[in-house]
Formats: sequence, structure tokens, C-alpha cells
Amino acid sequence: LLTKKCLFPQDYKGQKLAEQIFQGIILVSAVIGFIYGYITEQFGWTVYIVMAGFALSCLLTLPPWPMYRRNPLKWLPVQESGTEEKKAADRKPKRHSKS
Repeated sequence: LLTKKCLFPQDYKGQKLAEQIFQGIILVSAVIGFIYGYITEQFGWTVYIVMAGFALSCLLTLPPWPMYRRNPLKWLPVQESGTEEKKAADRKPKRHSKS
């Protein structure tokens, strides 16, 4: 049975926000890394800065922070079925007519 605890740590708007934050940090770190690496003529610094941006974006977007759960989905209440399911033993076997 499902409990009232949320199974998904983010809602749809939270997923969109996390994706925008992730892409923004990666883009900014790539631009900064490229410019700094070009000025210092060291490609290694470009890689380090992009990796630091990736680590920062993972830290900000992967954990289920409360800012990603501001718009929870409204689920319908559970409804009980009025008919009971028949057991396999209670069913009459179907007879196939010979053609």
C-alpha cells in the first residue's frame, strides 16, 4: 500500500527548475573555463573549471531540496470497488462450441 509520503522527490515544476539550474551552471562554467584557459593558455584549467561547475550543479540539483517540492500533485482519493473479484475456482469454465 502507498503511504502519504511522496514517492517522487520533485514535482514537475521542480524538475524544470533543476534542469534550468543544471544547464545554467554548466554553461557559465564552460564559458568561464574556456576564457580562463585561453588567457592562461592551459587547457587543464578549462577542464578543472567545467568539472567544478558540474560538481556544483550536482550538489544543487540532485538532492531533494524543498525548493523542488513547492507544487505537489493533487492525487485523487482511493475509491473502493463495489464488486468483489471472483476467484478462479468460482468461475464456470467456458465451453467452446464445435463449428
